[in-house]
Amino acid sequence: MIEIVLPRILHILGIVLWIGGVAMVTTVLLPAIARLKTPVEQIAFFEEIESRFGTQAKFTTLLTGLSGFWLMSKLHIWDRFSLPQYWWMHAMVAVWLVFTLMLFVFEPMFLHRWFQESAKKNPEATFHLIHRLHIFLLSISVITIIGAAAGSHGWLL
Repeated sequence: MIEIVLPRILHILGIVLWIGGVAMVTTVLLPAIARLKTPVEQIAFFEEIESRFGTQAKFTTLLTGLSGFWLMSKLHIWDRFSLPQYWWMHAMVAVWLVFTLMLFVFEPMFLHRWFQESAKKNPEATFHLIHRLHIFLLSISVITIIGAAAGSHGWLL
């Protein structure tokens, strides 16, 4: 029993901290930063906050992925990936994969450097692009959470 309950708790906790953080950045922090005086200040403040959140996001996406994999293995539910009514399982993996690639691969390889170069050339446009990207990521995350909550409680399309 504990081998299922504890990973479920960790999985949900990871998602709450991870996507909750994305929601906070997207709906509160970025709009507040946009009200700062200059685009240069906006970029500098965003980088400071985002680097701190990045550590939390890396930890929680890792926790979410490991606990999700553990649960699928222990519950023997791999076959759900072949059934369309479990679309939300595919969505969970896809959202997790997008964030994991962004945090662990793309950001260290080239995104951070691109962000800094782009911010030097046009900080206002760069900031707006970052905000739109966060809105997109939060949107697909919320759709996935709704689908997973409904689907895991028996509401299958």
